[in-house]
Amino acid sequence: MPEQDPKVRVNNNDEVALGYTEEMAVREALRCLKCREHPCMTSGCPIHNNIPAFIEKITEGAFEEAYQILSETTALPAVCGRVCPQYLQCEGKCVRGDKGSPVAIGALERFVADWHRHNTVEEASAASESEKKQKKVAVIGSGPAGIACAGKLADKGYAVIIFEKEKKAGGVLSYGIPEFRLPREIVDTELEKLQKTGVVINTEKELGRDIGIDSIMEQGFDAVFIGNGAGKSIRLGIPGQELKGVLPASGFLYDANIRKEYPKAEKIAVIGGGNVAMDACRAAARVPGVQKVYVVYRRSMAEMPSDPKELREAVAEGIEFIYLTGPVEVVGDGEKAVGLKCQKMELAEPDASGRRKPVPIPGSEFVLEVDCIIEAIGSESDNDGFGDLEKSSRGYITTDPDTFATSRPGVFAGGDTVTGPKTVIAAMGAGIKAAESIAEYLEK
Repeated sequence: MPEQDPKVRVNNNDEVALGYTEEMAVREALRCLKCREHPCMTSGCPIHNNIPAFIEKITEGAFEEAYQILSETTALPAVCGRVCPQYLQCEGKCVRGDKGSPVAIGALERFVADWHRHNTVEEASAASESEKKQKKVAVIGSGPAGIACAGKLADKGYAVIIFEKEKKAGGVLSYGIPEFRLPREIVDTELEKLQKTGVVINTEKELGRDIGIDSIMEQGFDAVFIGNGAGKSIRLGIPGQELKGVLPASGFLYDANIRKEYPKAEKIAVIGGGNVAMDACRAAARVPGVQKVYVVYRRSMAEMPSDPKELREAVAEGIEFIYLTGPVEVVGDGEKAVGLKCQKMELAEPDASGRRKPVPIPGSEFVLEVDCIIEAIGSESDNDGFGDLEKSSRGYITTDPDTFATSRPGVFAGGDTVTGPKTVIAAMGAGIKAAESIAEYLEK
């Protein structure tokens, strides 16, 4: 897929990948081998999109039909085509990839969704009077799980109100993923489409401050779906992390994506090796005035869990990766961070899980001169506002794995708030399945 030149794109927030032309999409779709077992769909896709069928329609030039096939199972094809880790899912199972490059399923999904958006006047509408049901459902969180659940319930005729704690709806799609990967236009289009079905979105309604499960039920809601995600960053837990200039990745990305506010820094270090670290380091490279961005990761490149494509793009954008290195202490001058004390690591023999643990090398400490440090070592859910709901030892909401029901009757949950941080498509799939369970519960 064509993309912006790295030297150009690092100075803007426009989408890096430019998308397929119709000719490119057809040519790529023709690479599909039409294999008998369809592992891309059966074992690769978490929601079992009918990948062979939509790709076949692309080869015929029937792009709208391809979109309609995708829409039978997915609520957010334009999003998933851009941000899902296809290399671990559909493309990772593609038979074509056994002896070469897999079919670019994600890029084709994106193409179909974009073609539909630009060429079709979509008439999303609320359920008719005869289809409307008297019961109403509250959805907490407007990320992928909440959007998918609300949309499915609205299609079934239920009145749905979403409660979102931020000023802008969209959850992680709006505040956690940079525009150069997922343009705001895409998210805004999905939210507008959702509202046209009759779903109401109430922003700046924070759980524990503005709303609670009890107060929601007292307002006459018959069921609740919790899809508040896992947007709370895990801290480094090292001396000096309280200094000015040390930022959690979630806060940094929120400010950059929503507020367009950036730290005043010349050299930035991002700690971590996952996809959030890739988003953070690439967003950091676009901060006005920044001269250098480092990524500090305690294992080697081979162990990095980030999408290889995102890693390649980050390297092309001039970001320097420092492997086998762990942070020890934030060095300060008064109240301000001025450096990151690090220690070199070596990998021990694989443990029972098969992963090699990084072990510090004595006497290998050094100081990396930076004036901003971004923590991107993981995230968790903030579920303190849910009162007596049963939770796991790590604070995630406990649910029935089949019905998504919590320990409180009428309350359901799904997505990252239950599983911990996963993918957009996994959260979306949970929202869709939970909606089916909620409908069954309401019709009893």
